Amino acid sequence: MAIDPGDLPAPYLSFWRERHLCTLTTLRPDGTPHVVPVGVTYDPGAGLARVLANKSSRKVAHVLAASGLSGASEADGPGARVAVCQVDGRRWATLEGRAEVSAEAERVAEGERRYEERYGRAPRVNPDRVVIEIHVDRVLGKAG
Repeated sequence: MAIDPGDLPAPYLSFWRERHLCTLTTLRPDGTPHVVPVGVTYDPGAGLARVLANKSSRKVAHVLAASGLSGASEADGPGARVAVCQVDGRRWATLEGRAEVSAEAERVAEGERRYEERYGRAPRVNPDRVVIEIHVDRVLGKAG
């Protein structure tokens, strides 16, 4: 069920604050989906979902490849279409949008802060960490 991203119901927003394992779906260069478990945070005010990742991960490589960038050492790019999803019984929520990868210290720190807020623990130290920022433009789900 599609939901207006500018008018999210309270139960939907609450669901994204609960502690849930999520999935991130990116597309491989051949167009096949790559789905991996991740932690996701959602900032509806900014329209951003965030996923912390290692700069050498496949998910980061897929986003960068879709941007036409050759390697994970590039900090930013125009990104790729991706989706993040979580499910709990009959409740489910999907956020879709354009993703970009950032190694900027402030953006990574904001992703870490939000991860700790949602998941109740700081992410492990990782000097190779980047943040995948998803500019959400489509919201689906049933969280009420």
